[in-house]
Amino acid sequence: MKAEVFLPDDYRPAEDEPFMNDRQLEYFRRKLLTWKADILEDSRDTIEGMKDGTRNIPDIADRASEETDRALELRTRDRQRKLVSKIDAALRRIEEGEYGYCEITGEPISLKRLDARPIATMSLEAQERHERREKVHRDD
Repeated sequence: MKAEVFLPDDYRPAEDEPFMNDRQLEYFRRKLLTWKADILEDSRDTIEGMKDGTRNIPDIADRASEETDRALELRTRDRQRKLVSKIDAALRRIEEGEYGYCEITGEPISLKRLDARPIATMSLEAQERHERREKVHRDD
């Protein structure tokens, strides 16, 4: 088991330190765990709200509006469920020592990109190439 890494509250990964050193890895690990906890808490709140919100609404327009709201909420939760699996995959990459490196090129992913999107698996350039190829194939 690894020793716990001290991380000041105001720590931000910097370009002038070794890439994916213990402090950076701990910073991203904590960021991912906090994000996951927030998503799971929102999901619990949604479930509780849906349990409490089940009621018989006589007006058909009001009932349709509530059902539309529920469908939208469930779609949002489904997206977040998929996001949780991406967060879990990123946490696994941290444990395996693969986090922060592009899965296509093997090059480091910029710290700014990882800070903005900690589940990123590709460098910005590789992601843009991937999206261009996807767009070309989608137009066929």
